[in-house]
Amino acid sequence: MNNNMLKTYKVIGDIRSQVNKADTIEDALKASLRIITSECGVQYAVVWYFNELDKLLHPYYWLAPTDFTSRTHAPKDGDIGKCFSTGESVRRLQYKKGQDVFTDMALVGVNIGAMLCIPLSVDDKAVGVLQMISTGEINAETADVCEILALMMAMDIAEAPQFQKAAENPETVMKVRGVKRSFLRGTVTSQVLKGVNLDVYDGEFLVLLGESGCGKSTLLNILGGMDEADEGFVEFMGKDITHASDEEMTMFRRKNIGFIFQSYNLMPNLTARQNLDLIGELVDDPMDADEVLDMVGLLSRANSYPSQLSGGQQQRISIARALIKKPKLIFADEPTAALDYTTSIEVLKVLEKIIHTGTTMVMVTHNEEITRMADRVVRMRNGQVYEVTVNRHPVHAEELVW
Repeated sequence: MNNNMLKTYKVIGDIRSQVNKADTIEDALKASLRIITSECGVQYAVVWYFNELDKLLHPYYWLAPTDFTSRTHAPKDGDIGKCFSTGESVRRLQYKKGQDVFTDMALVGVNIGAMLCIPLSVDDKAVGVLQMISTGEINAETADVCEILALMMAMDIAEAPQFQKAAENPETVMKVRGVKRSFLRGTVTSQVLKGVNLDVYDGEFLVLLGESGCGKSTLLNILGGMDEADEGFVEFMGKDITHASDEEMTMFRRKNIGFIFQSYNLMPNLTARQNLDLIGELVDDPMDADEVLDMVGLLSRANSYPSQLSGGQQQRISIARALIKKPKLIFADEPTAALDYTTSIEVLKVLEKIIHTGTTMVMVTHNEEITRMADRVVRMRNGQVYEVTVNRHPVHAEELVW
């Protein structure tokens, strides 16, 4: 038995082990796809499922530097649709230079070398497609392993009750494409963002997760209009704001954006109510300061100065300050990083209440546990989107433990 065959059997065994011990379909897919991408030289993967209600293929889970949440495929449309309709794999083990390889994926800035589309079927009934992308060639043995993986996943996917729900196409609030950002540190230029593609949807709680220096805070600042991209574009409600003037960007932030910072940034010489009133004066129709203070549980401290409040109380005032403008989006940068566990949960409960009112929130955090609350989790690595996970079972703040 040669080394390649041994490696193939090992990968199959690892995948089967992960699938068997996974508690949910999401866990099984996540673990399996990470194994196949890391061990078999396949960089990107998308699982498409067929929705019986609208008769379209929808993305269920993916590892790729782009956002597939609102993308669909019709049966017989492109390689994905052809694979689903015929029940036969589409193997493009090597693309020739100059060939159009973006028909199905439309991955911005990715050099696609090979692609596999593998049908997911149970009892001869097609339920979806597994799509694998490599920046280089894919050998036949790797393709065989992918097909075995697809067979194992199909049995779980076919039984998933959530696939019978109507597909939703949420409104896109912000769209980011090909965003790059560099900073000059002394004589050295450091590229922090290296071509980010992302959509933010109305009413969702989106978490940006990643190690320090991966670019998540820089991306948040660009989304919030506090920094500018060197390349690419940013849209808000269909309008390109990439090259907006300083005055236009000020009005964009004032009317649409609320910020929550790690360091609170409250005015020390103003009371809690006065901190809110100061921001409320910037917009035409603010919420009542006392009403917002009551929402965050601090109406009784309305006349207290920041120095008279605990860290958690100051952060809740910071949240109230973001809310008083009735913003379309709230951006939160590590809002619990400076707080202990108990205080963090108190703050997260307040944020959860806000999210349930329909406010769109984007949070930067390094705390993996907080992602369990989110509707979607965007993992960043080395200045790019590495993985987007749709969380179909968000938990309450009080269920988090770290």
